[in-house]
Amino acid sequence: MMDSPDSLFSSAFFSSAVAVTLAEMGDKTQLLTLFLTLKFRNRWAIVLAIVLATLVNHGLSAWFGVWLGDRLELWLSDGWIDWLLAGSFMAMGLWVLIPDKDDGGESRFLAFGAFFATLVLFSLAELGDKTQVATVLLAAEWQQPMLVTLGTTLGMLIANVPVIWFGQALLQRTPLDRVRYVTSICFFAGGVWILLM
Repeated sequence: MMDSPDSLFSSAFFSSAVAVTLAEMGDKTQLLTLFLTLKFRNRWAIVLAIVLATLVNHGLSAWFGVWLGDRLELWLSDGWIDWLLAGSFMAMGLWVLIPDKDDGGESRFLAFGAFFATLVLFSLAELGDKTQVATVLLAAEWQQPMLVTLGTTLGMLIANVPVIWFGQALLQRTPLDRVRYVTSICFFAGGVWILLM
């Protein structure tokens, strides 16, 4: 998939930002962000920790996605790769319909303060999360780990920074079920788009 740098930036970066923004709506990390904001009230420390945790987590995930995409190319013909990636996007579309459960046992990290508690808890919450899987899939598709990482990090910030500043009022007005349905449709559309490319 050799495109010009401009189209690569707009495609890999933009699609990654949009996919993660949508996948993050109603996710447990959004609820964790609200909890941390109410607990610490140090908004900038929380934002910086989210940026760092996301860059590390999604950066590693993107590099794994590129590695996985390279291996799939060796093992499968081009047609099969497209079908596998499209199926993965559609599976993500089903996965986002399942609401996250709140994971307990995180209180021991709260003694670390706003920045370190957010860094640790956010990193743990992202392990195996929908947005991490989406990052792997996006990097496997685009083979641009830096642009995918930057896009997914921006998507994470778009979804979580308003929660930091507007908190509970914003989440109470957001119809999370509708957001999940729209997100699911977007992932299915992404799968169809991969097949039509």
